Amino acid sequence: MLSALRRRIGAMIGGFEAAQGSRRLKGFQPSRAHVNTLIAAAGSDITARARYLVRNNGYALNAAESWTGNAVGTGIKPSSLIADKDLKTRVQQLWLAWTDESDAEALTDFYGQQRRAAREVFIAGEVFFRLRPRRPEDGLSVPLQLQMLPSEMLPLTRTEILPGGNVIRQGIEFDRIGRRVAYHFLRRHPGDLTDPGLAGETVRVPAAEIIHVIDPVESGQLRGVSRLAPAVVKLFLLDQYDDAELERKKIAAMYAMFVTSPAPADVIDVVPADDGSGDRIVEVQPGQVVPLEPGEQIQTSAPADVGGSYEPFEYRTLLQISAATGVPYAYLSNDMLKANYSNSRMALLEFRRRVEAWQHSVMVHQMCRVVWQRWLDVAVLSGALDIPGYERQRATFIACSWLPPKWDWVDPLKDTKAEIEQIGAGLKSRTQALAERGYDAEQVDAEIAADRDRERRLGLTFGSDPSPLLLPSPTP
Repeated sequence: MLSALRRRIGAMIGGFEAAQGSRRLKGFQPSRAHVNTLIAAAGSDITARARYLVRNNGYALNAAESWTGNAVGTGIKPSSLIADKDLKTRVQQLWLAWTDESDAEALTDFYGQQRRAAREVFIAGEVFFRLRPRRPEDGLSVPLQLQMLPSEMLPLTRTEILPGGNVIRQGIEFDRIGRRVAYHFLRRHPGDLTDPGLAGETVRVPAAEIIHVIDPVESGQLRGVSRLAPAVVKLFLLDQYDDAELERKKIAAMYAMFVTSPAPADVIDVVPADDGSGDRIVEVQPGQVVPLEPGEQIQTSAPADVGGSYEPFEYRTLLQISAATGVPYAYLSNDMLKANYSNSRMALLEFRRRVEAWQHSVMVHQMCRVVWQRWLDVAVLSGALDIPGYERQRATFIACSWLPPKWDWVDPLKDTKAEIEQIGAGLKSRTQALAERGYDAEQVDAEIAADRDRERRLGLTFGSDPSPLLLPSPTP
C-alpha cells in the first residue's frame, strides 16, 4: 500500500522514470529483501544449477576453466620482503618445500589449491579452507596443512541466537560486536551418499582456523553467489535450443524421399520392413531403377533449414552470457573467427583489469596472505625456521609481495617495445615490469649476473650487438 502511494506521488511530481509505475514498468516489481535473505532462500538452488551446468554445458565449463586459468594459472607466488638475503633465501626455500605438502588430501600443491579455490568461487561463489595443525611425527617440513571445504558444508539454513548472546547467521557465528568467532560446519557433505557419517551433524570450528574465500557483491553480504547466476537461465535455455535444433536435423536426415499414392492405404500391399515395423521401405542405391505401383509418385524430402538467423542468434546469446560471467566471448566460446588484434587486445585488457582486481582483493587478501602469516608463525614455533626477534618484529618478517602469473602478450613485439620505451622514459621500473610478469626482480638480476659471469669465463657472446659486459676479458 505504501509503495503504491509512493509511486503515485512520484508520477505526479516527475523525477526518475526508473522509479515510476508507468505502463512499461508496471510488471517490474523487484524484491527489496537484503542479499542475505535472497541467498538463504535461493543460494543452494543456484549453486546446484551452476554445478550442473559446469558438468554438462560446454560453455559453462569453458567459462569456469578460462576464469580459473587467468585468475590463478600456475599460482600466485610470494616474494618475501625480508632485508637479510640469507634469511630470505632460507624462508623461500622452506616455503617451496612446504607447498608440495600443503594439501591435506594430498591431491595437489598449494598453487593447485589456489586454482581449486578460484574455480569454486566462480561456480559456487565461495569456498572454505581449514588450517590443520599437524604433529611433528607427521614428517612435514612445517607442521601445517590446508583442507578445502565446499560451500555446501556450511548450511545456509543455520540461523539462531545462542544462550551467551552470540548469533549464528547462515552457519557463521558472530559475537555481540559483529566479529566472526566460529563456523558451524556439517561433518559430511549433504549430497555425498558415499560418506557413512551421520547426516545433519555439525561441528563448531573457531574462526581463527577457517579461511573464507568470497567475492561479495553487496555490503553486508555473508555468503557467496555463483558468478554464473546471471547466466544460468540463458545457458540452460540455449542448451535446450541447440538440442532441439540437433534433433530436428537428425529427424530430417532420416528420410530421403517419400512415395505418394492416390489409392487408399487399405488396398495397397504393404511390404514389411526388415526391422518388423510394418512400414513399406524402399532402399535406394546409386543408379538403381525402382518400379512403382500405378499412380504412385516419388517425392524427395525437403526439410526446413535452420536458416540464416541461427548463427547470429547464437552469437548474440553468447555475448549476453559473456557479459554476465565477465569472460570474453572468445574465451567463452573458443570462437576466434571474429577476433582481430584490436578487439582482442581491448577485450583482454578489460578482462585482465578485472582479474587483477580479483587477485588482489580476494585471492591474495583472503587466502594467500593468511596462509603465509600462519605458515611463518608455525615454522618459527616448530623450529623449522630460526628467526631471532621474530615475536618483537613479526610485522617486518611477514611482509611479502605476491606475484601473479605473467600475462601472455597479444602482440609480443609491439608490447615489448612499448614496455622498453616506458622503462627508458622512467614511466615504470624494471622491478615493476618483472613483477607484472610474475618474477622477482632480485632473483632475475642474480640469474642475469650469474649468466654474464659464466659467459665471460667461457668466452661466449650472444646477439648481434653484445653488451661489453658479455665480451671475454682481454688476454694479458
